[in-house]
Amino acid sequence: MPMTLSAAAQAPTLKLEQDQDGPAIEILLDHAFGPGRFTKVSERVREIAEFRQDLSFCAWDESRLVGCVRMTRIRVGGTEAIFLGPLAVAADVRKFGTGGALVQRACEAAQAAGFASVLLVGDEPYFSRFGFSAAPARAVRLPGPVDQRRVLVRPLREGGADNLSGLVVAP
Repeated sequence: MPMTLSAAAQAPTLKLEQDQDGPAIEILLDHAFGPGRFTKVSERVREIAEFRQDLSFCAWDESRLVGCVRMTRIRVGGTEAIFLGPLAVAADVRKFGTGGALVQRACEAAQAAGFASVLLVGDEPYFSRFGFSAAPARAVRLPGPVDQRRVLVRPLREGGADNLSGLVVAP
């Protein structure tokens, strides 16, 4: 029988990622994406980007890691932005809205840190509910092959996604 959130918890507790969370995060990511995760264009971005642990979050059900979202600092052409991903949630707790809560918390943290926009590669039908759209990302180029319809941007302030154009590079 799969594990579920404890009866006492209505939703996981979201906390900033800590150094000691790394091994549990890797296990969760392996379960969520399998070994193919290292071949995706998002991984190429993470290889060149600056990891922002201060904007990355974990979802906990007591002592069990049930979700995570990581953020990295990038440049799109000459514009600084934040790249969201990976986002992973344990299969048995997805119905609790954990992924959405992680996305919202990470975007709020990026906005508070002064970033104007968040970029990710994902499904627009899912991420549009959090303010992401493919339209402002039409001229964004990633360091590898990607379905351009899956490159999404969320502005964090008025005009935050305007003029995003060019290759995603290290900050």
